[in-house]
Amino acid sequence: MNKVIGTAVAALASASLAACATTASKPPADKRPATSQPAAALPKGLDPAAAKDPFPSTYRALPGQAVALVGATVLTGTGTQVDNGTVLIRDGRIAAVGAGLAVPAGYETVDARGKWITPGLIDTHSHLGVYPAPEVQAHSDGNEAIDPNTAQVWAEHSVWPQDPGFNLARAGGVTTLLVLPGSANLFGGRGVTLRNIPARTVQDMKFPGAPYTLKMACGENPKRVYGGKQRTPSTRMGNVAGYRAAWINAADYMRKWDDYRAKAGRGEKADPPKRDLQLDTLAGVLKGEILVQNHCYRADEMAQMIDISKEFGYRITAFHHTVEAYKIADLLAKNDICAATWTNWWGAKLEVFDSVEANVPLVDAAGACAIIKSDDPDLIQRLNQEAAEALAAGRAAGLQITEAQAIRWITANPAKALGILTETGTLEAGKRADVTLWDGNPFSVYARAQRVWIDGGLAYDRNDPRFQARSDFELGLEGRR
Repeated sequence: MNKVIGTAVAALASASLAACATTASKPPADKRPATSQPAAALPKGLDPAAAKDPFPSTYRALPGQAVALVGATVLTGTGTQVDNGTVLIRDGRIAAVGAGLAVPAGYETVDARGKWITPGLIDTHSHLGVYPAPEVQAHSDGNEAIDPNTAQVWAEHSVWPQDPGFNLARAGGVTTLLVLPGSANLFGGRGVTLRNIPARTVQDMKFPGAPYTLKMACGENPKRVYGGKQRTPSTRMGNVAGYRAAWINAADYMRKWDDYRAKAGRGEKADPPKRDLQLDTLAGVLKGEILVQNHCYRADEMAQMIDISKEFGYRITAFHHTVEAYKIADLLAKNDICAATWTNWWGAKLEVFDSVEANVPLVDAAGACAIIKSDDPDLIQRLNQEAAEALAAGRAAGLQITEAQAIRWITANPAKALGILTETGTLEAGKRADVTLWDGNPFSVYARAQRVWIDGGLAYDRNDPRFQARSDFELGLEGRR
C-alpha cells in the first residue's frame, strides 16, 4: 500500500475508533457542522500514483519444450563450475543443474559434450533501438538534448524493434539488455529493460516486472553540450548545482502530493498539484521505485555523486563507464554500487586516460559488483571477449580469478544492477531458462554461441536458419534487390 495512503487510512481508522469511544461531547446530529465531501477521484492520467505503468509489458515467451543439455562444462553464474554438467529446462524455467543428472522422460536431449553452457548474457548499457542501424539522423532518437534535465522522457518511446542489432546481439548470446537514453543531460530520462526476442512493439519486449531506471550523467558530456551554447551547466560545479536543484524540486513535489492526499483522506477540500512528468521520475527515485544508472568516469566525481545521493536520500544502483572505479573500489563495495565498464577503451577522451584493463577484476577483488557492458552495437555481440580481456588483465596483475567467477561480470552482476537477479542471471532451479550454449570456452576468442534459449524457448540456433531471425527492415531491403 502507498505509504501516504496507508497513513491516511490509519488516521481515519483512529478517528473512527475515537468516535466510538464516547458520544458525550458530540452535538446532536442535526446540529453538527457540515463536513466536506470526500475528494473525487482525479481524471485518468492526472494522478501519478494511479499511472505507474501506463505502457505495460505485453511480453509473451517463445514456444518451448522440455530440454536436457547433457555433458557440458557449466558456468552457473553463482561462482561455480560444473563439469559433465546437465541443465534441465522445463516450462520456461530451469528445472535442475548438476553433474551427470539423469534425464527424465519427455525431455529432448541435446548432446553438449565438449561445449560450454552459461546463463544468457545481460548488457546493462545499450542504445539498441534508440540509435539503430542504419545509423542516420532520421534514427537518432537517444538524446533529447533540449535541457540539462529531461527526466520526463522514456527511452522505450524511441526504441525501434526492427533494429537489426537485436538479432546480432542474440547471436552473441545476449538474452536481456537495458536500453538507455544518451548522456547529453544531467538527467537523461528513463531506461527500459528488454527481453531480446523478435517483436513488433517495444511492449512485446519489455521484461515483465523489471524496475524502471533513470539515466544520469556527470562530467564532460552535460557541461559540453550546454556550455557551448552559453547555457548552464558549463562546468562540473554547474553540473552538481543542477542535480541538487532538481532533487529539491522533486522533494517539494512529493510533499505537495503528500499534503493533498492527507487532506483528501480526511475528507477535506483539497486541490491536487499539477502532475509533472519530469518530477514523477525523480520522485520515483526518491521513493526507491526507480533505479539510478549514473554515467560517470572519474573516481572523484563518483564520490561526489555518492554524497549527493546521501544528501537527498536516494541510492545509486550502478555507475556506468566508471573507468576509475579501481581507485574507489572499497567505496563502491561499502555503498553496494555496481561498476559497469569496458576493458579496453583507453583514450577515447580525457576522462578515459586513467583507465586500466584490470579495472573490473580489481573492483571484483574488493568485493564490489563488477560488470562488463557494451554501450556499442558491435561490442554487445562480443561481451564474452571483452570479459576475457578483463580476466586476462586481472590474472596478469596477480589476481586469482576463475572462469566461474568472471562469468558473473556479464550475467549475475548485470542482473543485480537491473533489479532482476531473482528472475535471471544465474542457472539455478526456478529461474527463467535464459541459457547460452557455446561451442567452446566462452573466454576464448574463437568461441561462438551455438544456441540461445530465452524463457526456455529456442531464440537462436547457429546451424538452423529457422532460428536466425531477420528484422522486417532487413527483409524489406532484400525484397527490393
